[in-house]
Amino acid sequence: MTKNVHIAGLLFATIFGFSFMFSKVALDYVSPIGLIAYRFLVAFLAFETLRRFKVVDIRFERSHFKYLFWVALFQPILYFLFETYGLQLTTSGEAGMMIALIPIVVTLLSAVILKESPNPVQILFILLSVSGVLFIQLSKSEAGISFEALGFFLLLGAVLAAALFNIASRNASKVMKPYEVTYFMMMFGAVIFNVLYLTELGLAGNLTGYISNLNHLELILPILYLGTVASIGGFFLVNFALSKAPAHITSIYSNLSTIVAVIAGALLLNEPLQYYHLIGSLMIVSGVYGTVSFRKHRDRRVV
Repeated sequence: MTKNVHIAGLLFATIFGFSFMFSKVALDYVSPIGLIAYRFLVAFLAFETLRRFKVVDIRFERSHFKYLFWVALFQPILYFLFETYGLQLTTSGEAGMMIALIPIVVTLLSAVILKESPNPVQILFILLSVSGVLFIQLSKSEAGISFEALGFFLLLGAVLAAALFNIASRNASKVMKPYEVTYFMMMFGAVIFNVLYLTELGLAGNLTGYISNLNHLELILPILYLGTVASIGGFFLVNFALSKAPAHITSIYSNLSTIVAVIAGALLLNEPLQYYHLIGSLMIVSGVYGTVSFRKHRDRRVV
């Protein structure tokens, strides 16, 4: 692995961490499916503009479809559907705890499917990082934990989808460039979620809302961030990291987004910063550092 992989991991964790704040603001003006639809439409239009002006060269080859289908199916389609509807049936704290399990599931699946197994010390650090996320979510959940059954299974579906995306993207990276994978993810996401959102508006008798929603500047700015920075930039960095490093290494960086979300909420939304945020953040950082650092040390000994 190179230093670029670690930089990519830190950057996409930061980008996704801020996306929680922007999503929270945008959801005051549009439904969850609507936000996702606008997000991927903006992402695809921006990416398509880059392709048209030959800033990026996207290959359209039939042999790539078998890889792209699984990548796009798991992320963004299934992940966002499961997460969106799961969140409606659970609290954000419960959802946060479920999503924190993704690195563990990625580790298990990558060991079975990709034959990329972490060593025992890495497993301990992965568990430490995940425990830090769980500690924060449990500490701030005043009502306790009482998963609604359907919500639980939907969030479990989101966890599995995210984990399988890591596997699918890792496989796709063998024949495609990271930006090509990202382009097709944005295209599939734009088509599927805009069809779903238009259907939602049609059933509510409010098709004009697709345009009138955009009258709110408070919605436009989050959509631009989520569509360009988070979707294009964030997912490109994820796909880049997955093309260079094992899935269990790449996925552990996602836990850092919890720290970024806490800091962003405290500085920009005036959300309280508690002692458990600091303890949990220390556990997360230690876990990520240990997972990556031990891999690096092992690679040096092999060389």
